[in-house]
Amino acid sequence: MAMHSWLTYKNWAVIGATTNINKFGNKIFQRLIDAGYNVTPITPNHDEVEGIRAYSSIKELDFVPDVVNFVVNPRIGIRVLDDCIEQGVKRIWLQPGTVSKALVEKAENAGIEVVEHCVLVALNE
Repeated sequence: MAMHSWLTYKNWAVIGATTNINKFGNKIFQRLIDAGYNVTPITPNHDEVEGIRAYSSIKELDFVPDVVNFVVNPRIGIRVLDDCIEQGVKRIWLQPGTVSKALVEKAENAGIEVVEHCVLVALNE
């Protein structure tokens, strides 16, 4: 399955990363780091997450992440998707609760591959 091959990519960005350890934006961010991934937090709410510089937009990065993990409401996600398209992102990973039909269709129409699955579960499979 494509999802598992994506776990071989090491440069990830997490949209919705947070310093709140009780939220999935932190749990996912931290779990990816613990699993050896290079992870960039994308959030307008924090200057850093777990000691790593955070960026308010994917457009601020000087590289294109291999995978962009969405941990935001689909209404926010569809706006972030525009930035991903503009930056040339090839893969987005949608956590449960982040998926909308419009977001998936827009991504696929732009040539972006989409996985809809919990990365926390995938890392343990």
